[in-house]
Order: sequence, then structure tokens, then C-alpha cells
Amino acid sequence: MPINILMPALSPTMEKGNLAKWLKKEGDQVKSGDVIAEIETDKATMEVEAVDEGTIGKIVVAEGTADVPVNETIAILLEEGESAGDISSAPKAAPKAEAKAGPAEADQKTESSKDPTKEAEPAGAKPQAAGHEAAPKTPSPNTGERVFASPLARRIAKDAGLDVSAINGSGPHGRVVKRDVEQAMASGTGKPAATAAGGATPAAAGAAPMADDKIRALFAEGSYEAVPHDNMRKVIARRLVESKLTVPHFYVTADCEIDALLALRSEINKSAPKDKDGNPAYKLSVNDLVIKALALALKRVPDANVTWTEGAMLKHKSADVGVAVSIPNGLITPVIRNADTKAISAISNEMKDLAKRARDRKLKPEEYQGGSTAVSNLGMYGVKEFSAIINPPHATILAVGAGEQRPVVKDGQLAVATLMSVTLSTDHRAVDGALGAEFLAAFKDLIEKPISLLV
Repeated sequence: MPINILMPALSPTMEKGNLAKWLKKEGDQVKSGDVIAEIETDKATMEVEAVDEGTIGKIVVAEGTADVPVNETIAILLEEGESAGDISSAPKAAPKAEAKAGPAEADQKTESSKDPTKEAEPAGAKPQAAGHEAAPKTPSPNTGERVFASPLARRIAKDAGLDVSAINGSGPHGRVVKRDVEQAMASGTGKPAATAAGGATPAAAGAAPMADDKIRALFAEGSYEAVPHDNMRKVIARRLVESKLTVPHFYVTADCEIDALLALRSEINKSAPKDKDGNPAYKLSVNDLVIKALALALKRVPDANVTWTEGAMLKHKSADVGVAVSIPNGLITPVIRNADTKAISAISNEMKDLAKRARDRKLKPEEYQGGSTAVSNLGMYGVKEFSAIINPPHATILAVGAGEQRPVVKDGQLAVATLMSVTLSTDHRAVDGALGAEFLAAFKDLIEKPISLLV
């Protein structure tokens, strides 16, 4: 029987991907392990390998197609002895359950495979065949009743902070569909949805977000260019909003004197061995030393090397440090694993490799997922001080400003020193105020006594 090749979930958070390129065409033979396509996720471009062997009988989703949902059929593979006439008998892909539905409330997918921004509605109002029952209604937080709504409509309503049960549905059997939510957003109707704990949703922290057309109406026609968001920008926006609204941030700031650190860096770089072309084996940056110091601070204060979960505190045994890297139209945080045990030169070379592959969108998911803390350094842009947003599941993130000469008082005398302001953002559920201050003090001590980074 023909086999459906599905859009794979290349990371735990992936919901959609762009089918960038087909490396096989219809009629090509493939074996298990052959690379057949390239998929763009929100973070990287990754290769997709065939699991089975056979002949590509039909390409369902053309290359260049954006926002293809996970588990959507993208091609059909014919086994030995099968022909194109057998394709109609290929099994249908199982509908993907909505991410936050309960065990018995998995919704049937209604988005069109050809255009994921449009909703496929059944012709007429006939009941669906056995095995394809209509999706169960979602409980309304206000009335306790259930309401029909498509997964796409629910997702848009959730992002807009609207209560889907307060929106009139125009789909079959009163089902709430995408256009109904958009109309509610445009008209300002639809009450803000309440959270399970009875609190406010992200949108309810203020007013519901303004609809696109209302925002655009504030500007003169032709005075702007509308650049559609790509997957990366959408994911970054969603995760940052979720972080600020669900993670209780607090901040501690310190000024670190880095003259000794800069002198050590200069000496290390001068003594770097050279290859046959005269190029140094490594060239340390201040950020490389910051990564090492932050990792050692985690080992000195192990209670800060944690991740919060609702059921338990995860205390990590290794010091894995994420490093924010700016890439075209976005941001990614590759992770230096076991940074406390690595030589600074190894951290430097690994960071350069990760940053290059991040900009080329060639990182693997395991290279940018995990870790318990991160570094965000804007010092190279002349930024003196800032506060960074925590990237869950991290419990902390260190925002690093520029090193600059400032007047200081030493032994009662005015002097000049190179100071670097750093701000630690912490998840107050996992790292309390005194613990955050202790962690930052450990980092400051390591930075100001940099010889300790080498032993």
C-alpha cells in the first residue's frame, strides 16, 4: 500500500515548517536514509531522510510552500510493484491533536493542506463517516458548555486573548472558524479569555491586541511597507510574550571591573600558537571569558543551576550555557555544553562554529535546546546596560553591557577603571532574590579575578 511521507516534527516546539526544497522528484527511487527534502523550521534548515524505500509516486506539497503543518502529507511513496493508480488507496494522515486539548478532546485538523491560512469546511452539513467524527467541543470557561471551534480559530483566538465561546460561529453546526475570530477581533467583540486558574490571559494583562487593519489605519496609505512575518519572527514573538507573562522576572545588576580580564585576554591571544599559514589557533573575545565565568559561577552556586517545572525543581549536574546569537530577522541561542570543564580556547572556537552555522540556519535542535542559563551581550553595540528576557526553560539570563572607562574611588582616591555593567534576570519561582545576588556575586568575583578562569 502506498506510504504517506509526512511533514516531520523536527523539534519539540515545531508546529509548521516551510518545504524549502525537494531533493528527489516524482519517479525517483529512494532508500531508507536517503535525503529527500530540506525543511525550514523557525530556527534552522534541516534535511529530511526517507524512512522506507520505494519510488516517489507523487509530490503533494510543492517546494517553496510555507507554513506546512506537522504531520501533513507532503509526498506519497510507492512500494515495489505499485503504480500511480494505487495512490488513491494511500492511508489518510492521522489528524494532529491540538496542543493543549485534553486526552479526550483531540481536534480533527481542518486547515487546508494547500493553504494553511484557509480552513477546509465540509460541503453541506452531513455527519462525518465513522472514524472521522466531528471534533469534540472545547469547554467554555464561562458557562461550562462546549463549543465547536476549529484548531486554527482557537489558536488565533488564544493569541488575541479572546474567549472562543463568546464568538458566534458561521461554520457547519455553528462551528467557530477563522473568519469569525477575525471579525470579532476587528469589531472588538469577544470577551478576553480567562486562564484555567481564573486569572488574565496574556492579552488580558492589558487590552486585547489591536487588529491589523486598525493599526494600519493609524498610518497614511503608502507611508509604510508591510513585510509578512516569517516562522522565526512569529515563534520569537510568541515565546517572549509567554515568558514575560508567565515567568515572574526580577533583576539584579552589578558593575564588574575588567582591566585584569582584558590584560589576561591580551596575553592569551598573544601566546596563541600559529598554524603553517601564520593564523592563530584561537582568538578569545570578552564574551568567551564571560561564558566561562558564568559556567563556573553555576558550579559555585549549584542551587542557581536549575529549571522550574510545576512538579519539581530540576537541578542540573552540568553547566550548559546558551549564548544569544543575532541572525537575519531573528535570534537563536546555541548552547555550550559543559562549559565549566572546557578550556576558554575550546569555548571560543566552538562558539565561532555555532554562530556561523546559526547564521546559515544549519544548527541541529540539540545544539540550541536545553541549558539552564544564557548570555546576551550587546556591549559591541555600545550598550551600557539592559535587562534581557528569560528564555524558558532557563531560570536565568545575563545581560552584558559594554566595557568602558569610568571614574571609581579606590582607597579613598579617585581613579579610572574599565567597568562592565551586567544584569541578571531570574525566574523568581526557581531563583530567589538572595540566591540570584549570590550567583551574580560569584560571577563578578570570577570576572574580576580572571586567573581563576584558568584553574
